[in-house]
Amino acid sequence: MPRVCILTDSTVQYTTPHFSGHELVSVLPLRIQLGETIYPDSRELTLQKLPILATNGANPRVLPPEPAEMARAFEVLGKEFEHVLVILVATSLHPATTALAYEISSTLHCSAEIHIIDSQSTSVGLGMIVQAAADAARQRWDIASIKRMLHGLIPRIYAIYCSQSLTYLCNSGQLDPGQALVGEMLGITPFFTMENGRLQPIQKARSARHMVDIFHEFVVEFGTLNHIALIQGIPPFAGELRALRERIHEQYPDTPFSEHLLGTGLGAMLGPRSLGLIVMVKP
Repeated sequence: MPRVCILTDSTVQYTTPHFSGHELVSVLPLRIQLGETIYPDSRELTLQKLPILATNGANPRVLPPEPAEMARAFEVLGKEFEHVLVILVATSLHPATTALAYEISSTLHCSAEIHIIDSQSTSVGLGMIVQAAADAARQRWDIASIKRMLHGLIPRIYAIYCSQSLTYLCNSGQLDPGQALVGEMLGITPFFTMENGRLQPIQKARSARHMVDIFHEFVVEFGTLNHIALIQGIPPFAGELRALRERIHEQYPDTPFSEHLLGTGLGAMLGPRSLGLIVMVKP
C-alpha cells in the first residue's frame, strides 16, 4: 500500500474519471447556503437550482466542510497512511477552507503527518494537480518528491473566467457591491485570469464575438500545452462555445481537450452564468 494519500474538496473536477491512483483520493464536500438552508456540495444541489442573482434573500454562500467531517477524514486516513496530502481550492477563492484545514491539523492528534497545499486553482486545474499527486503516490514516491513535483506543476496551470453573475462575485469578495449591481444592470461581462491563485480582472466583453476572441487570445499566448479544459455554466452559450471549440481545435489539433459543466460549489462563488478555460502548459 502506498504511504501517501490525497484529500481534496468538492470543487475538484478531473480530466478523466479513472486516472492512475484515483483510489488514493478522498473528497470532502464544501457546503452551500441558500437563505437559511445549508446543503452539501453534491449532485443533489445542481447548478440550475442556484438563483440567477445572488440577492432577494437567497444570498448563496459557500461554506467550508463540516469541521467534524474534516477531522474524521484526517483520523481515518491517518490510520491507513503515513502522510495525508491535503490539496484544496485556491486560498484566495475560499480562505475559510484552508484556514479550517490548518486549524484542525494543528489541534488533532493524528498518527499521520498532514501536509496542506494551496493549489492556487480550482475545478479542472485542481483536478490536474490532484491527478498528478495521485499518480506519484501510486508509484510510491516519497512525500518530499511529490511536494517538489507539485510546486513545479502548480505555476504551469492557468485559467480565465468570464461571468454574467456579478452579484455572486460580490458575495465571494471579488467585486465591490456597487460594481456588481451596476454591472448586472448594464449586462457587463467581465473577464478574470487566475494568477498566483488570485482572480485578476483584465477586460470586459463587448459582444458574444468579442467573448470568443478573448478566450482564444488567452489560449494562443502559450506554447505547447498538455491539456485544455472548457468549463461551462448556464445558459449553455451554444453559439459562442461552438466557435471557440473550432478555433481551439484549429490552433491545437493534437492537444487533449475536455469539456465540463461548472460545478455547483464553484458556481456559487463565480455565479452560474460563467464560462472558463483552464490550461496546463508543458514544462
